Amino acid sequence: MANHKSSLKRIRNSESKRLRNRYQAKTMRTAIKAFRSITDKKAAATELSNLSSMLDRLAKKSVIHKNKAANLKSELAVHLNHIK
Repeated sequence: MANHKSSLKRIRNSESKRLRNRYQAKTMRTAIKAFRSITDKKAAATELSNLSSMLDRLAKKSVIHKNKAANLKSELAVHLNHIK
């Protein structure tokens, strides 16, 4: 158990941030799965812009790494181009 008052506060902050990051990362994964199931190209194009914005925000907040966000956006753009 922590002995310092600041350590106790750090533990509380870390736990709340961990839960928030888990929620945001799960939301991102769910949105990506939903995007991959879209078959209409116009709907997918609008969804891709929303998804790109979400990935940029998560990278900015360090929930995911900036390179991971870039890789995911690239992969999703390729997926969009392969939709008939």
